[in-house]
Amino acid sequence: MWAPKIFYLKHGLLFFYYFCRVKHLKVLFDFYIDASIHVALAVLSLYLMTLQVLGLPHNLFLAGFIMLSTIVCYNFIKYGVKAEKYLIVDNRYHKIIQAFSFVCFAVMAYFAVQLSLDVLIVIFVLTMFSVMYALPVRPNGNNLRSLGVLKILIVALVWTGFTVILPIIDAHVSYSWDVWILLIQRFLLVLVLTLPFEVRDMTFDYPEMNTIPQRLGLKATKRLGYFLAVLFFVLTFLKDDIQGIELIGRSFVTSILLLVIYTTREKQSRYFSSFWVEGIPILWVLSIRLLKMVL
Repeated sequence: MWAPKIFYLKHGLLFFYYFCRVKHLKVLFDFYIDASIHVALAVLSLYLMTLQVLGLPHNLFLAGFIMLSTIVCYNFIKYGVKAEKYLIVDNRYHKIIQAFSFVCFAVMAYFAVQLSLDVLIVIFVLTMFSVMYALPVRPNGNNLRSLGVLKILIVALVWTGFTVILPIIDAHVSYSWDVWILLIQRFLLVLVLTLPFEVRDMTFDYPEMNTIPQRLGLKATKRLGYFLAVLFFVLTFLKDDIQGIELIGRSFVTSILLLVIYTTREKQSRYFSSFWVEGIPILWVLSIRLLKMVL
């Protein structure tokens, strides 16, 4: 008589235990996304791809600075800009993210003092673009983020600067033809990566922002994405030195970009852009590592 009750009680407790574990994992995963760790790993992955393509030496301090500064910058844009006096956030979850950002800032500052003066000067210039993107610097009180097309150009410029220009300056490499091709390709790649975000936000952005999806509509924006992705890949054949692994990797990432653009919709799941799209650079560098192990 008691056996069925014990059976259901036992399995009910097991279900509750695994439900709590899944729930806790989801909380950690959401923090991973919301605290900008994922986007920071994406930026770090592009930095690593630059080292791979150009054969540059690793610099742990620069890599750490790039990742941590991305966390600090993105969290400030997402939470600090709307906070009272850019500091006082409104709920406990945001306060946890803010505390995490302060820790990242402290470690980032330590990494920064280990870098050369030339690298720090470029970082300062790129930081000024980030500040203009986030803070109200225009006469009407708006920031450059409110200028639709210019917004994604600034994002592409800053990402390209951090992931290509900084490692080049750090390694004292001259600007050869292949380096210029890489700069253009990286700029195009980031533009393509921003388009799904622009489509996602088009119904929430003010009409006067005139973002690319607002100007062109969804279909034309996707056609633009296809064109930029293909151009990103085709430019590889203009290089003087084309590595087999690089060509395979770019073929792989271009295919993913085309698929992502094809599946982009105005109504997206929460993680489509913030996890899957931003995860493309991470997937790219992992695929290159795997290819190097296999070939």
